[in-house]
Amino acid sequence: MGLSRVRAIFFDLDNTLIDTAGASRRGMLEVIKLLQSKYHYKEEAEIICDKVQVKLSKECFHPYNTCITDLRTSHWEEAIQETKGGAANRKLAEECYFLWKSTRLQHMTLAEDVKAMLTELRKEVRLLLLTNGDRQTQREKIEACACQSYFDAVVVGGEQREEKPAPSIFYYCCNLLGVQPGDCVMVGDTLETDIQGGLNAGLKATVWINKNGIVPLKSSPVPHYIVSSVLELPALLRSIDCKVSMST
Repeated sequence: MGLSRVRAIFFDLDNTLIDTAGASRRGMLEVIKLLQSKYHYKEEAEIICDKVQVKLSKECFHPYNTCITDLRTSHWEEAIQETKGGAANRKLAEECYFLWKSTRLQHMTLAEDVKAMLTELRKEVRLLLLTNGDRQTQREKIEACACQSYFDAVVVGGEQREEKPAPSIFYYCCNLLGVQPGDCVMVGDTLETDIQGGLNAGLKATVWINKNGIVPLKSSPVPHYIVSSVLELPALLRSIDCKVSMST
């Protein structure tokens, strides 16, 4: 790592600053309630939601030829048909999708302590939000959690030529803020995109948020630092800058 102080921090959004996984689970619970109370499904309701969760985890989205609403409604339609048999039921699939989505967005909030941390950090360094994913989906999340005002810039992978871990999107972020890769720290919860991308682009440091104490595969990219919560970041940054001061 270079001997310059940290000048900018790039933050991932999902499961770094907001609890996307938790919000998604709440959405699924609402759909289970709907299917059981209105449509009298029993254990099939949970099976359908589990199937959709698997489809979401394997999702390949190509923005130029697919609408995210159509794609995700199809996940529900397929899961219902696979579980219940019979003809496809697009109307029910749409009802499930929009209930899941609206509940999920309601629960995507920036915690007060995270807001306070971002406000304090921004007094010292530039902050940028760097999130992969479909443009519509990510912009809706950004609006729902009202996080835009805490950042100097927001970059959505689905609006760029390449997403994390491609170095090009990190260089684009550096140019936006007028900084060099060696001035920047990437903070995120995904080794394959956030950490690998930061390493690919030659950033000063990468910080992996490992909330659940996951043991990574031996082949996984190795972050410079590991923390269990994003709230540990200010103390970590002080120690990084302290090393710089001692070196110089």
